[in-house]
Amino acid sequence: MTRVVAQGTFDLLHPGHVHYLEDAATYGDELHAIVARRTNVTHKPEPILCARQRRDMVAALDAVDEAHLGDPEDVFVPIERLDPDVIVLGYDQHHDEAGIAEALAARDIDCRVERASGREPRYEAELLSSGDIVDRVLRRRGGSDGTEGSHGADDAGSREASEHR
Repeated sequence: MTRVVAQGTFDLLHPGHVHYLEDAATYGDELHAIVARRTNVTHKPEPILCARQRRDMVAALDAVDEAHLGDPEDVFVPIERLDPDVIVLGYDQHHDEAGIAEALAARDIDCRVERASGREPRYEAELLSSGDIVDRVLRRRGGSDGTEGSHGADDAGSREASEHR
């Protein structure tokens, strides 16, 4: 059995995420999706939804056999635990395949690294980016400075612990 891992923030799930996970599933027999913790998301604005909710949404997709929360401190901990044959990166993820392969080799994790295909919008106004969804909501509903509302639950230590359930 070929075990595949896909990983990402998966904030505000959209058709681009679904495409990525469906494409990743074609690389093997079993797809595990790792949902990044807020503490690991340093390359873009922090997620709007808490990690547990994002994990539950990803787990509901047919292409995903199991969804996992990432480790809050070391992104490779769930990779070591799952021991995949293939890691499939999203087509627009900031990760460098060679860098990931080197980090895996340094930890004696023997798996190949692939890049998923992209997806074009299928109709006018279809959004394939969480950032674009946020921008549209702010344009249509106000709060364009992004400061309204509260931050996600997985910033608080006691709330973070509840995400392990």
